[in-house]
Amino acid sequence: MAKFGFIGIGNMGGAIARAVCTRAEPADILVAAQHPERAAAFSEEYGTVPSDNLTIAREAKFVILGVKPQYMEAVLAELKPVLEVRTDCVLVTMAAGLTMQNIANMVGGGYPVIRIMPNTPARIGKGVILYDANDRVQPEDLAEFLAAMANAGMLDRLPERLIDAGSAVSGSGPAFVAMFLEAMADAGVACGLPRAQALEYAAQTAIGTAELMLATHAHPGAMKDAVCSPGGSTIQGVRMLEQGGFRSAILEAVIATWAKNKEFIK
Repeated sequence: MAKFGFIGIGNMGGAIARAVCTRAEPADILVAAQHPERAAAFSEEYGTVPSDNLTIAREAKFVILGVKPQYMEAVLAELKPVLEVRTDCVLVTMAAGLTMQNIANMVGGGYPVIRIMPNTPARIGKGVILYDANDRVQPEDLAEFLAAMANAGMLDRLPERLIDAGSAVSGSGPAFVAMFLEAMADAGVACGLPRAQALEYAAQTAIGTAELMLATHAHPGAMKDAVCSPGGSTIQGVRMLEQGGFRSAILEAVIATWAKNKEFIK
């Protein structure tokens, strides 16, 4: 029996599969994609075994569903005849808005289900991976799965009722951060900086600021105050951000993301 089977190796499924490849034997990892040539290319690079959905449902201990929520029901309907005769597999979902009970209902049974919500930095081992498991998942199976995921980044168990909120921050957050970095770099270019340097300065500043906050446990407001000298230039920049509704825009973006996640729940 293969240990891990990935149905879908897009941005998120692929990021998690890469991390698992560093902790498990690639020969124990099956991968499938909508376009088989993608699974073949991934396997050529990482040493995994190209496969298909039904084979993964039949042979993998952990069936990892890298499937978008709007397609999940159709994919599980295909797998149901295979899964319903098994008692030795764990379903792993990373679909926004779909609960563990939603997943179990779609295959018509009381299956062990682990729900994870990773983000794209998992690709380089710097991700945030929120997770929870239903009461049918054995502790040793959960421990085995988490050990395989260890190189993806920070693993944090969160009650399922909060996972959609957590995902709105950490799962969608890389898009919001990337937009902020792009805007910072554009401004640098407007002020005369070469594009490559402007991007590097913006990215390194974001990394350094985040690591400083985590290391010192300083409140972000206090960190902002520490840079704003009386009558200085930074406070003028802060004034313009407030005038443009910067913090309000971030609040509304995260809340809108959370609300959209909720639309997928059945």
